[in-house]
Amino acid sequence: MRAWVVRGVVLALVHAAVQTGEAWVRAGNPEAVSWLRPVALGVLVAVAVVWAGIDGWRSGLVAGGDSDGDGSIGRPRYGMVWFKAAILAGPVGGMLGVIGQGVFVDDTGVEALPVAITGGAAFIALLVLVPAGVGLLIGHLVTPAADSAPATPPTPESPRTGR
Repeated sequence: MRAWVVRGVVLALVHAAVQTGEAWVRAGNPEAVSWLRPVALGVLVAVAVVWAGIDGWRSGLVAGGDSDGDGSIGRPRYGMVWFKAAILAGPVGGMLGVIGQGVFVDDTGVEALPVAITGGAAFIALLVLVPAGVGLLIGHLVTPAADSAPATPPTPESPRTGR
């Protein structure tokens, strides 16, 4: 399976689970909105930043950073992978969130789908893409440089003593 499909589906599931969990908590405790939304957004941002950071770190290790000189971060081009994942996660996460709310929380129905597929999808896509870009940058910056000088200079080999 393509990397962007895996990332998009997993992040859509995470967004739907967080959205459903937030609606469930709000239904039981309406005063929880003050702390619940920042925590929910923090979880979503953290997942994207950490996963993309690992991708940025791995691409720097595999390709030695910008090895082909075209300004891209690593050979796998994780920026495009995360762009496609965000485009997929938006509408899928919106639909799954509406389904989750309808099944587990209240009587949310089909009337909520147009909003979830348009505005909600755009918000989810940005909530994946922007933290992923930050994560890729951080991951690339913490990658050790492959062409750095060794810590100790090499010692010349001693001539063989004959026997």
